[in-house]
Amino acid sequence: MVESPPKQSAQQLPAPRERNAVRAGGLVFSIGVLLLVVVASIAIGAKPLALGDVWHGLFHASGTGNDVIIQDVRVPRTILGVLVGAALGLSGAVMQGLTRNPLAKPGILGVNAGAAAAVVSAISFFGITSLTGYVWFSFAGAGVVSVLVYILGGSRGATPVRLALAGTAMTAALYGYVNAVQLMDSAALERIRFWTVGSLASADMEIIGKVWPFIAVGVVLALLIARPLNAMEMGEDTAKALGAHLTRTRVLAMVAVTLLCGAATAACGPIVFIGLMVPHLVRTITGPDMRWILPYAAVLSPVLLLGSDVIGRVVARPSELQVGIVTALVGGPVFIHLVRRRKMAQL
Repeated sequence: MVESPPKQSAQQLPAPRERNAVRAGGLVFSIGVLLLVVVASIAIGAKPLALGDVWHGLFHASGTGNDVIIQDVRVPRTILGVLVGAALGLSGAVMQGLTRNPLAKPGILGVNAGAAAAVVSAISFFGITSLTGYVWFSFAGAGVVSVLVYILGGSRGATPVRLALAGTAMTAALYGYVNAVQLMDSAALERIRFWTVGSLASADMEIIGKVWPFIAVGVVLALLIARPLNAMEMGEDTAKALGAHLTRTRVLAMVAVTLLCGAATAACGPIVFIGLMVPHLVRTITGPDMRWILPYAAVLSPVLLLGSDVIGRVVARPSELQVGIVTALVGGPVFIHLVRRRKMAQL
């Protein structure tokens, strides 16, 4: 008589379901934290505002006093912070999934360098001085460099290693060009200095209107390739066996990163460590599943960006520290910790 295989216990069966329930609960909690940080971003600044003033400015604005501060300054700044934070977090998560390297960052494709080169060219050679004027140059530079990196990386035969090497080479060359132009043109140096630090201070609805469509398309593309990226993390042969289209996934990933990181850089300048830290830390909560890493990164990255922006406004009152400086100060020690922990894990 053939014995039937033992049935799994009731405690074992719902394990994946329970894990997903915990992840979903954590995502809801993260959204709640984001809402609290959004309120703090609107209420806290050079001039502290009570919650009653915030409520009045949001829903009963009269166009005077505190209402103007909320409607014209803090609300656009907060909206842009949410958009840029989500864009940087998603682009970092996609890059880490594409390269199978948890310490990869969005700028590895040369997107930031391309944007910086285009901005300094616009300022020095075309006399463009306003952020709304050179935002298109920044975005175009990011897009052109991404295409060049893809071509140099081998086009259809591109691999994560080739793309990373091509991006590193382009970044070095373009930043050399940026430094050379700034040395020869002191006016360009003065104008681009604020942009290269990374800041939300120049946010307005016009800039938001220009970048949000690109970020929206990038978000959709990033979420659509979550499953293929999961397959690719198991190796190319396994991914092919599972039906993943490697070339298409790489192209869509590069397009998503270019749209997300390019738009964020165009609006605020290069803000470091957000796209590196948050996706890496999210993995400790979600595990390696990109279907959960991407939405978590899209929610928690704005928390870090807006939180850093609030800190920058508080510590230097009545002036402020740019958010790019604060994220660098926070991100440096965290990055060192991540690298040391990774080295210890490999020993």
